[in-house]
Amino acid sequence: MSHPLRRLLSAIAALASIVGGTPALAHDDDVRIHGVAVGTQKLQALPGGAMQADYGFSERGRGDQIRARWTLDAHGLPASYDAEGNDYWKVPLAEHFGVAAGNAHWKNRIEDGSAAWSAPGAFYLPANAPPEFMGVLARALLKAPGQRLKLLPAGEAWLERGTHLSAGGHTLTLYRIGGIEFTPVPVWLDEKGATAAVIDDWFEVLGDRLKPSLAKLQALQDAAGQAWSADVAKRLTHKPAGALMIRHARLFDPRDLTVRDDMRVLVRGEHVVRVDPDDASAAPADAEVIDAAGRFLMPGLWDVHQHFAGVDGTFDLIAGVTSARDMANDNEPLLARVRRFDAGTELGPRVILAGIVEGTGPLAGPTPVRIENLKQAQDAVDWYASHGYEQIKIYSSFPPALVAPIADMAHARGLRVSGHVPAFMLAHQFIEAGADEVQHLNFIVLNFFPDVKDTRSKDRYTITADKLQQLKLDSPEFADFMTLLRQHHTVLDPTLSVFQDLYSGAPGRCAHSLCAMIDRFPPITRRRLLSGAVAVPPGKEDVYAQALPSLQRLLKTLHDGGVTLMAGTDAFAGYTLHNELELYVQAGIPAPEVLRIATLVPARVLGVAGPGQRGFIAPGRQADMVLIDGDPSKNIGDIRHVWRTIKAGQVYDPKALEQAMGMSQ
Repeated sequence: MSHPLRRLLSAIAALASIVGGTPALAHDDDVRIHGVAVGTQKLQALPGGAMQADYGFSERGRGDQIRARWTLDAHGLPASYDAEGNDYWKVPLAEHFGVAAGNAHWKNRIEDGSAAWSAPGAFYLPANAPPEFMGVLARALLKAPGQRLKLLPAGEAWLERGTHLSAGGHTLTLYRIGGIEFTPVPVWLDEKGATAAVIDDWFEVLGDRLKPSLAKLQALQDAAGQAWSADVAKRLTHKPAGALMIRHARLFDPRDLTVRDDMRVLVRGEHVVRVDPDDASAAPADAEVIDAAGRFLMPGLWDVHQHFAGVDGTFDLIAGVTSARDMANDNEPLLARVRRFDAGTELGPRVILAGIVEGTGPLAGPTPVRIENLKQAQDAVDWYASHGYEQIKIYSSFPPALVAPIADMAHARGLRVSGHVPAFMLAHQFIEAGADEVQHLNFIVLNFFPDVKDTRSKDRYTITADKLQQLKLDSPEFADFMTLLRQHHTVLDPTLSVFQDLYSGAPGRCAHSLCAMIDRFPPITRRRLLSGAVAVPPGKEDVYAQALPSLQRLLKTLHDGGVTLMAGTDAFAGYTLHNELELYVQAGIPAPEVLRIATLVPARVLGVAGPGQRGFIAPGRQADMVLIDGDPSKNIGDIRHVWRTIKAGQVYDPKALEQAMGMSQ
C-alpha cells in the first residue's frame, strides 16, 4: 500500500500548491517516481496575468489529476486560486480562494474560512495544488521582509538559501522552506526565479533539461537534509556517560505476560546487565539514574510495515518504536538512511530490510526491480542478499509463475518471502508456492473469492468491503485455510489501521490514529493528512461501515486459530502503531497478548530474539525499552503515553522530539 509514497504525493501536491510567484515562462515537467515517469505538469500563462497548471500522474490506478489557476498580487501572494480534479484516491475535489473588500475567503473540502485582509496580506496555502506552487511560495518569501510570511489558514513560513549548481544551462539555487512541514521543504529555482525542480525521497518533478543533473540535485539536497537531521540527533540524543539505571519500574515481560512491580534495570553501553527487584540499595557510582516512579517499562515496540522517508525514524522514537521493518523503498538511499540510523547521525529505530520485486505493466509498483524471467529473479535475490536484506517482498504485478522459483532462490540465500498476493493468484496458492508471510488482511479475504482476479489497482481495497459481508468464518473452507496457515507457519501483517482510514467514508477527515494530535502539526502536514479515504460508492454506506468490524472479527478468528500475527502499519510512523494495537484489543485480543505481538513475536519471527538481541528485557539483551505513563497491559490506550524511549542504551524525550518536528505542545 506504500503509505510513505501516498503521504509524499499528497504532501508535494499540497506543498506544491503553496508556491507560485511572478508568472514563469510556460514549460512542461515530467513527474517521476524513483526515476519512472508517471505523469506531467504543464504550466502556461493565461491572459490577464493568470497562470494555469495541469498536473497529473497515475501509478497503480491511483494518482492526482488537478487543473489549477491562480493570480498573484504585487507581493507575490495569491490573489485568487481555483482548482478542480481528483486526489490520489480519485476522490473529486474543488477549491477556491479569493480576496474582495478587505476580506479573504477560501473553501475546499476541508475548510470554509475567511479572514480580514490588508496589504501586504498573508500567503494562502491551498489544500490541493500542483508542484509548481512550491516555487510560488519560495518567490513570495524572497520578496517578504526577513524572508518570512504569515500563512492562511494558519502558521508562518520562512526561507533558507542553500547551495548553487550549474545545470541545464542555468544556475540553480536550493531553497528550503520552513514552517510548513516537519522539516524544511526543498525547492530549486533558476537564476530568473523560475521553479526548476521539486524533489523528495520518492518523487521528482523537473523538465528535460535537468534530467541529466537529477543525481547531483538529489545529492546536494540530501546533504542539506542530512545536516539538519544530524543536528537534531546530536541535540536530542542523550547518551549516559557511564551506566544507566532505571529504578522503581513496573516491568512487563512478553514471554509470560507478567508485570512485576518495583523493578530496576541496569544498563551498560548498549546492553542490559542486571534486572532485579529494587531493594533501595545505592546505584553504581558511575550510573545515571532514571526514577520511573512506578511507570510501565516494556521492551521497545516493533512496526513491521514501514516505508522510511523524511522523519519517519524520529516519529518511531517518539512513539516508542525501537525496531522496524522497511517493506519496500528506493534501495540505495534506504541503505544509506539505515546506516545513519545505526551511526546516530539521524534519528530512527533498528531496521530489518525487505527488498521489493515487481513485475511489469501499467499498474506495476514504483520500483526499478521489475522481473520477467528467472535470470532477473536470481539477480534481484542475489543483490538483496549481498546488501544485507533479510526478506523479499513480492508485489502485485509479479508473475504468478515465478513466485515458486523466486521463493526457492530467496530461501536458498536464507531470506524470508512475503508480500502482496500477486494478481491472478490466491493467498493459498501464494503460501503453497513458498511465501512465509502475507501483507494486508484484504488478501486473506480475497482468497475466498476467486472471481476477483486482478488485484493490481485500488479495487483490491474497495472490493474487499463488499466481499467481507459474504465471508463465512465458520465455514469448512475457512477452517481448512487456517489449517494451511498453521501447517506452513504463515505469518500475517494485517495493517488494520490502513483499512480503518480507507473505509471511513470521509476523504476530508483525519486518519483515526492522528485525530488526537493533528491540530498540533505544521499547517501543510495537517492539511495533507486530511485525505486518506476512498469515496464510498452510493448505496454502499452500510457495507463500508461494517468493513472494519468485519476485518476485526476475521483478525480475532485467525488469532484464536493459532495464526501468528505481527503489528505493522504502512501509514504515518509511530502514532499509527498505537492505533493498530488499539484495533487488535477492540477485536477481542487481550491487551497483554497484543503487547507481545508488538514486541517478542516480531523479534522471534525475524530472527533477532536470540542471545544478545531483543524482544524482552533481560541481562545480555539489547537495551531497547519504553517507559509509559499508565498500564497498557490493562488499558491499551495508555500505549500512547510514552514518557521515555531508550534505544541501545540512549535516551530520548518524546516531547522534545515533537517540538523539534515543529509540533505545538
